[in-house]
Amino acid sequence: MAQVQRMSRLMIKTLRDDPADAETLNHKLLVRAGYVRRTAAGIWTWLPLGKKVLENVTRVVREEMDAIGGQEVLLPALLPKESYDASGRYEEYGDLLFRLKDRKGSEYLLGPTHEEIFTQIVKDQITSYKDLPVVLYQIQTKYRDEARPRAGVLRGREFQMKDSYSFDTTDEGLIEAYQLHRAAYIRIFERLGLDHRIVSAVSGAMGGSASEEFLAPAPAGEDTFADCPNCDYAANTEAVTFEAAPVDGSAHGPVEELDTPDTPTIETLAAFLGIQASETLKNLLVKVDGEIVAVGVPGDREVDLGKLGEHLAPAVVELVTAEDFEGRPDLVRGYVGPQGLDKVRFIADPRIASGTAWVTGANKPGTHARNVVVGRDFEVDDYLDVVVVEAGDPCPKCGAGLKLDRAIEIGHIFQLGRKFADAFQLDVLGQNGKPVRVTMGSYGIGVSRAVAALVEQTADEQGLCWPREIAPADVHVVAAGKALQTELALDVSEKLNAAGLRVIVDDRAGVSPGVKFTDAELIGVPKILVAGRRSAEGVLELKDRRTGEREELTVDEAIARLTDRG
Repeated sequence: MAQVQRMSRLMIKTLRDDPADAETLNHKLLVRAGYVRRTAAGIWTWLPLGKKVLENVTRVVREEMDAIGGQEVLLPALLPKESYDASGRYEEYGDLLFRLKDRKGSEYLLGPTHEEIFTQIVKDQITSYKDLPVVLYQIQTKYRDEARPRAGVLRGREFQMKDSYSFDTTDEGLIEAYQLHRAAYIRIFERLGLDHRIVSAVSGAMGGSASEEFLAPAPAGEDTFADCPNCDYAANTEAVTFEAAPVDGSAHGPVEELDTPDTPTIETLAAFLGIQASETLKNLLVKVDGEIVAVGVPGDREVDLGKLGEHLAPAVVELVTAEDFEGRPDLVRGYVGPQGLDKVRFIADPRIASGTAWVTGANKPGTHARNVVVGRDFEVDDYLDVVVVEAGDPCPKCGAGLKLDRAIEIGHIFQLGRKFADAFQLDVLGQNGKPVRVTMGSYGIGVSRAVAALVEQTADEQGLCWPREIAPADVHVVAAGKALQTELALDVSEKLNAAGLRVIVDDRAGVSPGVKFTDAELIGVPKILVAGRRSAEGVLELKDRRTGEREELTVDEAIARLTDRG
């Protein structure tokens, strides 16, 4: 049985003011309430109360993973470079990897995720289809060298994550494992008390045939997702699609060149010609693995570089610079048009449909062209959904206007397929005695991110407000006075503890009742039990932290009420 946590002995230091650099609720409140402390940029120390919350989230995740037959392992965080070379991700990860060498010059990295190592473990341990399917998981510290770690424990360089992997010989088996994880994630987030949405996502560099994210709506969220108010459609904005049917472009006149001096931007061009920006074709030049590529979108829309990057992953996408125009007379800065760009790959958003006509650059300084028709005057090499999604864009499922919300990504599930199995030649002996290539799924939950998301969703003006299963204690007992109140508070705390409840008791001497009450609200345990003015009568005040409801109870009544988990 756990001991009563006495605040006179607990290592906790609460703060009245927010940290100067804190912008999000989780950063402000987890520091102020004494749950975490910053060690360095993006690196956090979990103090006693914070560690209890983190372990409670971990326990829920572990229980639900075990319930679907997952087998827990623990892989190293320090990983050999060779494994990531084999998959190609040593280069794909770029600056996000922490890279290091040992004293002999051998190269290593700190693991951001472990697909490669899990694949190698299964290759070493499993040789027959009879040993499959199998689900392996771990709950471990991961590392990513974030350029701008921020938002408290929400976006750190070191973080806690559950990653699991399914292995099977058939696509049907992969789908079954995917659905098992999906259902387990729903149970996990319901138990954690997290409001969440399941949305379609882009697999990106991970590859695979299907991908979904679990998002916790919150203003501090780094992800934007689209939600249809008319149907059940929901997707990360990077996964929202748009379809435009080809139109008959035969009625458009011939291309007409226009003298348009000093109009290198859509705004200046539209103003000069007296037209809407939506009538123009914007051509953004980017480099894809060093090769210049043009991306065409309507002039009133912006290119979503993150979305473009996900579509083209693992290729590296970056904007062109002034130096890239040197030696390229076919590329006229501010006046680029797709017609005549024979040496440049042209990617277009589906809104640039075949048969549509546009005003666009004429590939000459100070000159644009009118009636440039898709399919007549230029061809689109690839269609990709690359515009920044806006509120009101049509739902791909029913056509209603989409609404946009911010959210925190707390989970992600992938049907990986055979990408990593191919990289490591992961085969098992099949039923017919011939080698069979294994297919994989990858499933992640941000454990420390879930803590941050809970704070963002549940905190109020007074402080933290934990769901019972995740809280560092079930009840926070406050001795609001001197000897008599402290004696009663300690006595009832021991009785509650003996009844199976987790208890914090504020027995600090020399601390005013007001400070104790404020700290109890800030720390956020679901129930607050106060030994105050009626302690001599054996009467306590019970307060519900979330609703603020109060009632006076005898010691026996308080114990009965708090131990009634119904």
